[in-house]
Amino acid sequence: MTFYIFLIACCAAGATGIIFQPGAWYESLNKPSFTPPNWAFPVAWTTIYLLLAWAGYRLTVLPGSETALALWAAQIALNTLWTPVFFGANRIGAAMIILVLLWTVVAAMVLLALRLDIVTGLILFPYLLWLSVAAALNFSILRHNK
Repeated sequence: MTFYIFLIACCAAGATGIIFQPGAWYESLNKPSFTPPNWAFPVAWTTIYLLLAWAGYRLTVLPGSETALALWAAQIALNTLWTPVFFGANRIGAAMIILVLLWTVVAAMVLLALRLDIVTGLILFPYLLWLSVAAALNFSILRHNK
């Protein structure tokens, strides 16, 4: 049952991508050569959200995981916020700030999770890697689209 609570939170965050789709504005932006193809985003995010729900569940059964769970809650809130700010409001700079905060929270969560349980930490690692790509992409778009 606990897994499904985390999965529902991830689905809620993912739903922002349905509400605030990239569209013509995003297509018109000057993007870097390393921009993943459009099909990669839903594949990556679906995988990441499933891993996030699994990691959240695993954290609930680990003693001393309170801080890691608080970071889990913070990251899902920031994750949910980024899409409407970037795609909905077209605020590339504000989205970059959110992404830097999100990356920092997720990095701290990964480190704490690794200390508590290596498997849980490793489950979260792809998320940090994808956020690194997203941050580089967001930064490049910010820099090249005044």
